Order: sequence, then C-alpha cells, then structure tokens
Amino acid sequence: MYTLNIDALNGTDRDIQQENWRSRRMVLAKEKVGFSLHETTLYAGTTNEFWYANHVEAVYCVGGKGTLTDLETGEKYTITDGFLYMLDGQEKHRVEVEEEIRVVCVFNPPVTGREVHDENGVYPLILEDDNA
Repeated sequence: MYTLNIDALNGTDRDIQQENWRSRRMVLAKEKVGFSLHETTLYAGTTNEFWYANHVEAVYCVGGKGTLTDLETGEKYTITDGFLYMLDGQEKHRVEVEEEIRVVCVFNPPVTGREVHDENGVYPLILEDDNA
C-alpha cells in the first residue's frame, strides 16, 4: 500500500512550480502502477497552452473557474468545480484562468517527474528505468 499526504511534497522534486502553475506529482512512473497522478494549480489571470502529444491526460476540476479551448476545433468549455476533460486524442488546448483553478490530473503513460514542457508545450515521452 502506498500512502501520501500532499503537503509532504512541498519543496521536493515532486513539487514543480512554474510562472503560471504549480504541480505536485503524487504518483509517478516509479510507483509502477501504469499512470501518474498530479494536483495542479493554475494561477488566476494566466493563459496556458498545452499539448500532450505523447500522453493521454484526464483533468478533473476541484475548484476555480476558467475556459478550456480546443485549439484544433475552436470549441470552448467552461471549467468549474466538478468539470472533467480528457485529452484522448492528444489535442492542443488552452486554459484561460479567471479564478485560480485546482485540478487533479491523471497521465498515461505515467510521467517520471523529469519532463519539461518544450517550446510547443509538449512533454517528451520519458520511460522510467526498470532499475531505478
């Protein structure tokens, strides 16, 4: 059994802080369960573009308000508490944050925690070394 209090991640290598967002990675590839799980906070007043070309991501909003735009179709959705979206076609998307948004994200394949968004907003596919 694996247990964790999210506050134990503060200030560790699983606590990723960027200008527009913060992501605390609760479950990573090294846990070897086939997915990763993150709590991410997107800061009010920011606009964020993402493209997970190598991953499927499910995002469940547990607080805040904003707008999700599918950059391929132009379709827009309101993000509020209880809203879920899944990027099962590796859609390029934009999140505009009206009120600070808190989401729980699941990635498959799981991220390792070493990924960094490239110039296109993409996480590279990094596989966890079985010996790690």
